[in-house]
Amino acid sequence: MRIVLAEDLFLLRDGLSRTLREHGFDVVSAVDNGPALLRALREERPDVAVVDIRLPPTFTDEGLQAALEARRTRPAFPVLILSQYVEQLYAHELLAGGQGAIGYLLKDRVTHTAQFIDAVRTVASGGTVMDPQVIARLLARSDARGNTSDLTPREHDVLKLMAEGRSNAAIMNTLHISESAVAKHTASIFAKLRIESSADDNRRVLAVLAYLRR
Repeated sequence: MRIVLAEDLFLLRDGLSRTLREHGFDVVSAVDNGPALLRALREERPDVAVVDIRLPPTFTDEGLQAALEARRTRPAFPVLILSQYVEQLYAHELLAGGQGAIGYLLKDRVTHTAQFIDAVRTVASGGTVMDPQVIARLLARSDARGNTSDLTPREHDVLKLMAEGRSNAAIMNTLHISESAVAKHTASIFAKLRIESSADDNRRVLAVLAYLRR
């Protein structure tokens, strides 16, 4: 699997490159700024990108904007965003297309190699991964209540795990419930959030987006 990596800190960039290669990934380009990232995404046509949000020259949102541009030209192109910060706007922008293949991982979690590699693979396969700490902090910052206020406590638990990128099997094991119960709760979540079945949208992503809007 071909990966483009964007991270301005040399030691972290080098460490991530080594880790990815050790786990069988082909790091075709490792860059340290926004313009170089855009070039690499255009020229290398990677299978997935691992991108820091804040890159030179301005250290604002160059990585995010490059990722969004890549997904405009290649819909559902897999991108795993790395950040030191939890920004609700960034999470919302990434998920807004409803297409999946998106991840948002805090940088202090990339020291957990297994979790980082699992996140890359999940995103590359079209899944959505939201760092548990991102979810917790977003919830802590928001007092507003949207459509998710209609969900039961158990449905909230299921949706939270969806937001973390968990599969139905993982949700079943975490909550100690049956597979049929997971399916029942998931169907109820979609119904309460008025998310209809569609060939164009990933319903899990739309549900997670509703969750982040709370």
